[in-house]
Amino acid sequence: MLLSGLLALPALGGTPQPPRFLRAPVDTAAAPPLPADAAAQPPVRRPAADRLRQLRGQRDFQYVEGTPEGAGFLERFLAWLWRWLAPVFDTKGGRVAWNVIFYGVLGATLVFAVLKLLQVDLTKVFGRAARSLPLAYETGQENIHELNFADALTQAEATGNLRLAVRLGYLQLLKQLTDRDFITWQPDKTNQTYLHELAASRPTARPAFAELTRQFEYTWYGELPVPAALYQQVREAQRQFGQQLSGAGRAAHAA
Repeated sequence: MLLSGLLALPALGGTPQPPRFLRAPVDTAAAPPLPADAAAQPPVRRPAADRLRQLRGQRDFQYVEGTPEGAGFLERFLAWLWRWLAPVFDTKGGRVAWNVIFYGVLGATLVFAVLKLLQVDLTKVFGRAARSLPLAYETGQENIHELNFADALTQAEATGNLRLAVRLGYLQLLKQLTDRDFITWQPDKTNQTYLHELAASRPTARPAFAELTRQFEYTWYGELPVPAALYQQVREAQRQFGQQLSGAGRAAHAA
């Protein structure tokens, strides 16, 4: 008995065989049907024609290249400029040039902002400052009845201080208006007060004097250098208004 059991064991060193399991027979008649062919696609659902026309009419779905209709001149110009520059910026050299320009402008803007915050006179930093005009008075506290306008204007023009020359010409007009009783000059009055007084006493002269007042305030309080051509225009307008005041004064005396 023992011998028959040993003989039934596999030989030592042999390859073990996996156990065999019996499978139950499958009833193919009861199996579910196979799915449809994978290549067959479901029917495509398309929106109605009215819905398509409605979507095409909406601006959000109109993807077109170029400048849209109704664009202004600036928008068309920027679109053209971008189309012209785009191929350049796509190159390596173009990208380097763009970075240099961008950071250069950014740096210059920062420097300008810092100088303005520090109240640095830019005309002295980037150019030669005009020679200062020796004055016997403090600007802003002038007494128009004591000034020699002819000499002061000559000195201001000779030294290139055209901002001061515009101021002196405006003060000279205030003296002429005061001498003809069109306004009442006082050091603490504003230019708008003189305009109101002139509108009541000489309405026809107010528009011209209002323009001269605007030019003076822009030139003096703007603290910007006045080009020679601009100064000649402003000074000529001041002279013409002064001549009109002289004519009005002679007519009043004759009456």
